[in-house]
Amino acid sequence: MFRPKLPTMPQPTGIVTPPAVIEPTTITPGTPSTPPAPTAPAPPSRPVVQLTPGTALALVGGGTAVVLVVGAVLVSMLLAVTVTAASLAICALVIRSLVNAQHRR
Repeated sequence: MFRPKLPTMPQPTGIVTPPAVIEPTTITPGTPSTPPAPTAPAPPSRPVVQLTPGTALALVGGGTAVVLVVGAVLVSMLLAVTVTAASLAICALVIRSLVNAQHRR
């Protein structure tokens, strides 16, 4: 009753295709070609980034937006921790006063 039953593998059904026959091919050597003449490598060129006043303003605006969003998230997380700690402290005070009041009776 508590022993697991393993499923049996069913036999394949349907049309079974025969394996494909692979015929060997012969390799004929070609005429050797001369290697191309080596060319001098081009000096690495870096793309020039030009900062226009518009792109500089966009970068400053984007950076400011990122700082504001990250700051808002961090402040909201700190506020959540503060509210949680305050509510736990109030619960602890209420429970302590209830326990002390019960011992006095």
